[in-house]
Amino acid sequence: MKRLAILFFTAVFVMINCNVLSAQGKYGADSADCIKYLSYYKEYFKQKNYDEAIPHWRNAFRLCPPTANQTMIVDGTALVRNLINKNRNNSIYKEALVDTLMMLHDLRAEYYPKYALTAYNNKGLDMVQYIQNDNKRLYEGFDQIIKANKEKTRPQLFLFQLNAAVALYKDGVLSSEEVINEYETAMSYLGMMEQNETIDKLRKDIENIFISSKVASCDNLIALFTPRYEANPEDVELVSNIVRIMSTADDCTDNDLFVNAATSMHKLDPSYNSAYFLYRLYSSQGNYDEAVSFMQEAINYPESDEDKDADLYFELAAYCFKNGKNMAALDYATKALQLDKDNSTVGKAYMLAGTIWGSTVCKGNEIETRAPYWVAVDYMNKAKAADSALTDEANKLIAQYRTYFPQTAEAFMYDLQDGQSYTVSCNGMRATTTVRTQK
Repeated sequence: MKRLAILFFTAVFVMINCNVLSAQGKYGADSADCIKYLSYYKEYFKQKNYDEAIPHWRNAFRLCPPTANQTMIVDGTALVRNLINKNRNNSIYKEALVDTLMMLHDLRAEYYPKYALTAYNNKGLDMVQYIQNDNKRLYEGFDQIIKANKEKTRPQLFLFQLNAAVALYKDGVLSSEEVINEYETAMSYLGMMEQNETIDKLRKDIENIFISSKVASCDNLIALFTPRYEANPEDVELVSNIVRIMSTADDCTDNDLFVNAATSMHKLDPSYNSAYFLYRLYSSQGNYDEAVSFMQEAINYPESDEDKDADLYFELAAYCFKNGKNMAALDYATKALQLDKDNSTVGKAYMLAGTIWGSTVCKGNEIETRAPYWVAVDYMNKAKAADSALTDEANKLIAQYRTYFPQTAEAFMYDLQDGQSYTVSCNGMRATTTVRTQK
């Protein structure tokens, strides 16, 4: 312990008086002894005889200024790690050694700024390895590293930083806003890195920690982000963060802030994904015109090939039908049929078209009001022919529609008979079918 006390005293002395020592030469006032002990410890260090190296290293560190030799500091981290591992059961000594290890990283970053990034990242890894049950110390240490290294921070340190922040939030030390800011910072810097599977997994792990922490209640997010959004509605990074974070909270997409931020995000950085996202958002809110507009925009992007277009048109057709827009629904279902090259949507699109005709109410005489059911049955037959999985459902609907066919006598009154071609025109929709009567 006496040696350790000397080490701490001399380390502080070196940091405070570095300028004085440097003025006396690269190796300080005791240059001969400095060089001697540097040489001694390096010989043992090269042989990996760390037990013999450590006392000579301590003397070198005591006598030499930090600027004398960067290797002295780097080797010191290895020697101190070795001591920590050997003294794990001596908690007091171990904690003192951990303090020394952290100090060495800081010294390297301060006196060798070209290597500060590496020094701070290595410090972060040592914090993860050797500091337990001290979330405040971890949080403050990671904060120092992230502020210095930004997007060049070791990616996994963002995960540990958020873990520490969440723990401090639960202890009442940090506010929800501070934790949200840590989450935003992590996701922002991770987005600047080269994307790969490791970064994707890390991003998901961070999101899972953030979501499970329950820090971000919807009310908290609205209160936090509303003034930020109102002040900078065209800040693409801000609006993207708002959308991403609010999407992770429970029931937090049905509010003006989320809608406005999502719309701004698409305006500032339009893409197929953002257009489709806005379709889903507006359709869930019953905003028909906006929903259709954004879906059409998504379809127009080159990322959506013909098969994807077919799927999107079918989805749009179903949405329009649900909202009572039969003519638009039939038009989009027809487009889905025309574009579907892999037949993934054909059966469903035929069935939807049949359902549209079967639910259409037409004005006119006994034939004109019933003719849509002929068209409906035509589509149902096509649906089950295209997709056998739809056979049972299609047959049930065919049986239902047939009950609305006109009687033979009624058809005769209009000079019509079974098998005759007939053109149906109703509510803007038009189709050619075949006359059928109830038998």
